Amino acid sequence: MTKSGYRIGVVGVGRMGANMARRLHDLQYPIVAVYDADAQRAESLAMELECEATLTPARLAGLANTVFTVVSDDGAMRQIYSAGGPDSLLRQAANRLFINCATLSPDIQTEVQTLVEQEGGQSLEACMASSITQARQGTLYVMCGGRPDVFERARPLLQDLSAHLRYIGPAGEAAKVKALVNMVMNANTAALAEGLGLGSALGLNLTMLREVFSQTGANSRVLETDGEDMQQRAHDCYFSAAHAAKDSGIALALAQQIGVDLPLARATYEQYRRLVDLGKGELDKSAVAELTFKNRLD
Repeated sequence: MTKSGYRIGVVGVGRMGANMARRLHDLQYPIVAVYDADAQRAESLAMELECEATLTPARLAGLANTVFTVVSDDGAMRQIYSAGGPDSLLRQAANRLFINCATLSPDIQTEVQTLVEQEGGQSLEACMASSITQARQGTLYVMCGGRPDVFERARPLLQDLSAHLRYIGPAGEAAKVKALVNMVMNANTAALAEGLGLGSALGLNLTMLREVFSQTGANSRVLETDGEDMQQRAHDCYFSAAHAAKDSGIALALAQQIGVDLPLARATYEQYRRLVDLGKGELDKSAVAELTFKNRLD
C-alpha cells in the first residue's frame, strides 16, 4: 500500500502517541483522526495535524483503515475494545488493522487479537522500548507480537517509525519481552539512584563519580540518560515513575504466575510505588533519586 492509501487514526495522544502521529504526518501519511480521553488534548493535536478529534473510538475506527492505540494500561485498553460497547473500536473493526503500542499485560494483547479477529479485523502488538524523542524522530525500538502475515502488513508503516523493528512471536510474546526490558531498566535506574545518593552523602563529587561509573562496571544506559538528571534534580518526564511502577508490576505478576521470585524487581517496584503514593508519579523515572538522596524529601 502506498502512503496515500492509508487512513490513520491514533487512539491515545499523550506524549508518545502524539509524537508518533506527528512523525507520520511529517512523512506524508494521511492522519484522519485522533481520540483521547482528554478531549482538549485531542482537539489541540487535531488542529495541528488538520484532522478530526473524534468523540468516540468507534467514530475514529469508522474514519480510519489503520488504527494505532497508545493507551496507559490494561483498563484503558479494555475500555476502548469493550465487546459490545457502543463506543468501542470493535464497532468498526472489519477490514481494519489495529496496531497496539502500549506496555500492557500479555493476556490483554491476546484478548484484543481474539476480539478484533472475531469482528473481521487484524491486530498486532507493537511494543516500544524507547521514549518521546525517539517517537518524534522515528527511531523507536519496536517489538511485535501477532500473526506473521499481519506483521508483514504492518512492516512498511512501522519501519517509518523505528530504527529497530523485531518480530518476536505470537500475540503476547512481545509484551513479555517488553515487561522484562522495563523491569531491568527500572532496576538499573533505582540502583543508579542509590549509588549517586550514597556518593552525595559521602561528600563525593557526583560529576566525577558519574564519569568513573561510565568507565567501569557501573556503566549502564540509564547512567547516560538519567545520571545528570538525578544529580541536578531535573525530572521532566520522558518515562514516568507511574509507568515504571506499572511495568515492573507486570513483570512481577508474570513471575508470580510461574513461581519465580524476583526480590530486586520487587524492591524496585516498591520504590516507584512510593513515588506514586507521594504524588510524584508524573515525574520522570529519574525522580526515584529523590528517595535516596539525603534531605530531598524534607
